[in-house]
Amino acid sequence: MVEEPDHLVVARFLKAHGLKGDALVESLTDDPRTVLAAGRRLVEVDEAGVVIGEGLTVRHSRPQGGHWLVGFHEIQGRTALEQRGLRYLGARREGLRPLKPNAMYWHEIPGAQVVERGVVIGVAREVVGAPGAELLVVDARGKEHLIPFRTPILKRLDRLARRIEVDLPPGLLDL
Repeated sequence: MVEEPDHLVVARFLKAHGLKGDALVESLTDDPRTVLAAGRRLVEVDEAGVVIGEGLTVRHSRPQGGHWLVGFHEIQGRTALEQRGLRYLGARREGLRPLKPNAMYWHEIPGAQVVERGVVIGVAREVVGAPGAELLVVDARGKEHLIPFRTPILKRLDRLARRIEVDLPPGLLDL
């Protein structure tokens, strides 16, 4: 059984936006309208969901160019936001919708085996990029490879086995 942390990473801080202290974040959840809604209590976490900072209450949020613009009651002004040094925001696990089948939490991807046709080809390190253009960073054959993290290349996420099954285009690992 996979041990669950108390908090799960739900957003990655990208940059300060404007002078009022709003943050542009990348949503790492399939339900950002609920998870980043006004009144939601979030907390600063590391990549694994371990709490490393104080809590923040969402004042307002809205989609902004493929990301989310979020303001917090506790942060007044751009300087205060930048001094905070935010990287990741988390939410209490029990307040989030359970995962759908064929899904993994953000913190479960690093270290997962990447498998093609039953053969381990490498180990996942992280996911980079923007929604719709995400790339899985994989250490394979002594090299770093970037694999599109979407169908039809991404076949299956096996949370319990910590396996990411892929079907790579011919020659991708030879680049």
